Amino acid sequence: MTAERDGAGRNGGFWGAIQSFTYGTPLYRYMLAGRVPDALRPVPTDTWPGDSDHGRLILEGRFSLLGHVALMSADPQDEDVWVPAGTTGDWQAALNGFAWLRDLRQVGGDMARRRARELVADWIDRYGDWDGFVWEPDILGERIASWIGHYDFFCASADDEFRYRFLDSVAKQARHLARVARQAGGGSAAIRAARGLVYVGTALPECEKLLAQGIRQLQNSLAGQLLPDGCHISRSPSRHLLVLRDLIDIRACLRAASEPCPPMLDSAIERMASLLRFFRHGDGGLALFNDSNEEDFLLVDAVLAQSEAKIRPLSDPGASGFHRLAASRTLVILDAGPPSDVDGCAHAGMLSFEMSVGKERLIVNCGAAAGRPDWNLAQRSTAAHSTLVVDDVNSAEILADGSLGHGPSDVHGERQEQDGNMWVEASHDGYAERLMLTHRRRLYLSADGDDLRGEDTLTGTGGKVFTIRFHLHPKVKASMSQNGALALLRLPSGLGWKLRASGGTLDVADSIYLGRRGEMKRCQQVTITGDLQTGGASVKWALRREDKKP
Repeated sequence: MTAERDGAGRNGGFWGAIQSFTYGTPLYRYMLAGRVPDALRPVPTDTWPGDSDHGRLILEGRFSLLGHVALMSADPQDEDVWVPAGTTGDWQAALNGFAWLRDLRQVGGDMARRRARELVADWIDRYGDWDGFVWEPDILGERIASWIGHYDFFCASADDEFRYRFLDSVAKQARHLARVARQAGGGSAAIRAARGLVYVGTALPECEKLLAQGIRQLQNSLAGQLLPDGCHISRSPSRHLLVLRDLIDIRACLRAASEPCPPMLDSAIERMASLLRFFRHGDGGLALFNDSNEEDFLLVDAVLAQSEAKIRPLSDPGASGFHRLAASRTLVILDAGPPSDVDGCAHAGMLSFEMSVGKERLIVNCGAAAGRPDWNLAQRSTAAHSTLVVDDVNSAEILADGSLGHGPSDVHGERQEQDGNMWVEASHDGYAERLMLTHRRRLYLSADGDDLRGEDTLTGTGGKVFTIRFHLHPKVKASMSQNGALALLRLPSGLGWKLRASGGTLDVADSIYLGRRGEMKRCQQVTITGDLQTGGASVKWALRREDKKP
């Protein structure tokens, strides 16, 4: 069975028919055959932390990927084992990428090793020849790197027959990857395919050409995918983390093989690590912009440690459009950049911000519903972000496949600082074409971190009503007081913040938090609503810390 990735469709239509005709023939299977290597050259063992809970689920025949658990059929006649019904294409891609081998490794022991070998052998039985989905370049690159990186865990102690079949399959997949790697597209998938080429180029004898090909593809991809400040072009903290991990793996492979590391690679890792620090809240997790989850702070720690980068995060990184205001224990991160059409990560969250105090998140965006297509468009909407929305219309049109329709032509922000006080002035014209409005937001954070002030201004002639949303972390409790003139926000530590506004009506409503992968939690949001008059509207609000804990 051939599945199709959500929003990608690379194996569909005319090109998919050509691929099936070309690659699905006995002649092509013959072309993939060749010398089977006797062994692998030494390569770095996969060093990223696994999840032992997920590993134990795999031992039971269940896989927890992208926050969704699915049962793998034990029936050898079941053709859908590796593309289970009820799962998305991205979930199936993660299953066929085999990165979950590190979860079994985390469990350890002979039972986990045998389970890994059983699953690899079953995959080879079913997909040892070309398949239109599970042999896509990025899935192929991920699988090759995962198999090679976990060789010592599950294959080194296997019998000769298994090792022969394993090495034969790796070699066949490598030959196909060499033909199709450039078809991975212009996003992070191209880097993932290049990573697979580097792995086989260093691990398999007589594959130096694949190594050179992988380096060329990597250099071309980095030139087009890294913004000048080091942010991945998707502008997604989670995707940024994923790409940085791939680059670190590639560098480790080159070092193990005593191959020169391109200066562009070292520079990219250094700059991307600085941006990764920029995106972290006080709890160690990532900010929730553009299809991102908090991610495991231990993984983020591991990535930063292995990056070997020493550059500290900038307050105003530049080309990415994000701004970071930090004073005392208070941190504010603002998105003042245009949405990106790369990798399908775009959210309509322009001028949204997040705020944390110490290790506690206060103001958040709603996050990303990975593996939940029923929530996909909802969590991408402007209303799912802590920003202003007009007439419930998205500030950038997000299409069903995650790509962009109508959007802004001008999004920018400027940051200033004086005597420790910081402010950002940002604007976007995402509503200009449809509602003849421009949104401008000003944020000010005092030097002591106890006073955050904002002003949201709409200029133009269209629209009927506006809503400014402040989505709250699930652990934050909100209540109205002073006859609706003030909203009190209480952090788990007991610390309180008071929100006041002029130019609109304050209220508290329900919301949903999707910050942790696989979790959907109820939370609250504070809203400021009002009618648009001729010429637009202006709202001023202030969020100040209480003097004492209650």
